[in-house]
Amino acid sequence: MLPDRKMCASRTRPPHRSGFDPLPVVIIGNGPSGICLSYLLSGYIPYFRRDSIHPHPILQRKLEEAPGVSILDQSIEGSMVTLSRGEWMGLPDLPFKDWLKQKRRGLRNNRATAEDIAQYYQHYVMKKGLQKNFKCGTVVTSVRKVSAENVSNHEQKGLQVNSDSLWNFNEKSAEVFQVDGFFKTVRGDKEPFSLYAESVVLATGTYDSPTWLGVKGENLSYIHHQLSALEEAVKNNCIGITSDPVLIVGAGLTAADAILFAHHCNIPVIHVFRRRVSDPGLIFNQLPKMMYPEYHKVHQMMKEQTAACAGPYECYVSLPEHHVLSFGKDKKCIFQDKNGCQKVYKISMALVLTGSNPNLSFLPNNGIDLAMDNGQPVNPKRNPIDVDPFTYECTQEKGLYALGPLAGDNFVRFVQGGALAVASSLLKKANKNPP
Repeated sequence: MLPDRKMCASRTRPPHRSGFDPLPVVIIGNGPSGICLSYLLSGYIPYFRRDSIHPHPILQRKLEEAPGVSILDQSIEGSMVTLSRGEWMGLPDLPFKDWLKQKRRGLRNNRATAEDIAQYYQHYVMKKGLQKNFKCGTVVTSVRKVSAENVSNHEQKGLQVNSDSLWNFNEKSAEVFQVDGFFKTVRGDKEPFSLYAESVVLATGTYDSPTWLGVKGENLSYIHHQLSALEEAVKNNCIGITSDPVLIVGAGLTAADAILFAHHCNIPVIHVFRRRVSDPGLIFNQLPKMMYPEYHKVHQMMKEQTAACAGPYECYVSLPEHHVLSFGKDKKCIFQDKNGCQKVYKISMALVLTGSNPNLSFLPNNGIDLAMDNGQPVNPKRNPIDVDPFTYECTQEKGLYALGPLAGDNFVRFVQGGALAVASSLLKKANKNPP
């Protein structure tokens, strides 16, 4: 995604002495984080509305102090991620529920699907006139720092890269990011490109590589690792009320979404997860009940509807502190509890939703050097990219930013605050030395 130069229309920056003029910023990723940042960099400036009430009282007072000043120009200390309290999938200035109503649908009786959400984001880009910022069918293969002087002297060819470091170069030289990759043409060909940017924003999410259990039979055709597989099966009438149960493995929010979707469709579910329901590390034990009532409904189901204790929820069975031993060709799955006791269930399909990992192969050392623990791969929950909490700029590499799950913000509602932080930082840099 390549935001246009509106960002610098009113905040001029001086040209490089060499005459080489890279893009102000390149955003890699077309999900909610990247879309929201593109929106803010395209001339949409957020202001505090005088009649609005924010649930965070300290933030409310801070915003009331300067109602005529753009939020991008304010210092919202420590509260960036709480700026939005919109519904969980919404982006600025176009509520998700309003968009669903336009489709004559509502969330209460007809739960939104992954397909709905994807269509909403596509509509948002068109509605806000952001399509010129997006380069679809683009694959980024490399992001690295290069000397702007070398780029100019060699006419952007034969770049000299310092082999002594993965990232850093001679501090005396102006540096830019070189972004390499290819476009996928209509014919299926790959057309290479090289772009240069003063800043790069990583907004690629973490859905590139779903986590596998590594058990026997996991490669069978009825085993899936994405929620969309369940939605597709329902859409095509492959499963229904009378089907064998759907197995959902995992205790995160994606697993909860799958349970809610199946529950609304009256599809029987067997829910298997390794943790205790009361485990403080369980995400449901960390969410405010008032802000996430649907997820707490799932948590309640997990507590009250175990195989050992029948509860009020039909078509759902919870198996806490269990793990999968194997999947059979006959669609029989074997589980084992913490005491070593085994159970066998016949299922219609299985969704293994135990998390996913980002593909950062386009970064030096797969981005490991940017992580909180630079001895381990980047992981959205356990080892996100280390960023400044007020700007979302990578602490290990200036000019490089990370948004969304890569920075540990695993809720769409939080990406608006992160995008605001990045936009504010970029605009301040662009206007650092006005003419």
